[in-house]
Amino acid sequence: MAEHVAAATDARATIGRRVRQLRMARGVSLRRLAADLEVSPATLSAVENGRTGVDAVRLAQIAGLLDVPVEQLFPAASTDVPQRSRRAALAQAVATEDWRRYPPLELDAPLAGALAAFLEVGYHGATIRDIAHRAGLSVPGLYHHYASKQEMLVAILDLTMDDLQLRMVAARSEGRDPVERFALLVECLALFHTHRRELGFVGASEMRGLEPAAYERVAAARRAVQRMVDAEVELAAQEGAFTTPHAHEAARAVVTMCTAMSQWFQAGGPASAEDVAQLYVDLALELVGNH
Repeated sequence: MAEHVAAATDARATIGRRVRQLRMARGVSLRRLAADLEVSPATLSAVENGRTGVDAVRLAQIAGLLDVPVEQLFPAASTDVPQRSRRAALAQAVATEDWRRYPPLELDAPLAGALAAFLEVGYHGATIRDIAHRAGLSVPGLYHHYASKQEMLVAILDLTMDDLQLRMVAARSEGRDPVERFALLVECLALFHTHRRELGFVGASEMRGLEPAAYERVAAARRAVQRMVDAEVELAAQEGAFTTPHAHEAARAVVTMCTAMSQWFQAGGPASAEDVAQLYVDLALELVGNH
């Protein structure tokens, strides 16, 4: 009985948050939506805060007023499944192909439009209307896929970290000792931040725009990447293969210089991504004292 009550409470809170997110994304005030629903602002506030439930008829009315499909009010159904599908597809691609291979980035139209807008004017400067235009969609059409600009930023950064982590794991698995694994990880980081420089750039510049829960998830993924490099540097230093007396700081410096590549690398420049990656491997090995 207690489990059913807890589940109902969680569902009510989730739907309430979703209503609030959609309402704010569309610039609709609490008072205006309440008036259109013919309820008091206090009642709608209680719905959004998860204190009051709402029936299917009222949900359909809210969806209609906000001009979204009713399933948009259920995030687990509308966004989590596509996200899991993207992750599964990434895992399959990396498992079956060379981690050094970078086919053209495939994004759905809304995410492609959002990425282009974030690169040009930044997350805070981008508008839903501009993103929809870049995606070749109407604003209501865009909202059918994503409830807000925040959801699109989260999807882009989750995709970025999933892709990078899967490639890093694949690269590390090829190494026979900590020096080889370190070199492979550096090569992987460098290739990612050149071939996927758009994702890397947005990940570095717009992460601060994430809401707290998403920010912590992406930050944890970034820390996991750093720890992969830390572990190999520390082990190589213990074995005497790296002579740096500052293993921790050196590992941080190596990752930082690789992730910064997305800010300056240009495809079609004097050096290829592969050439630059090899140069960075050599620089990183020199930095950690491998001679």
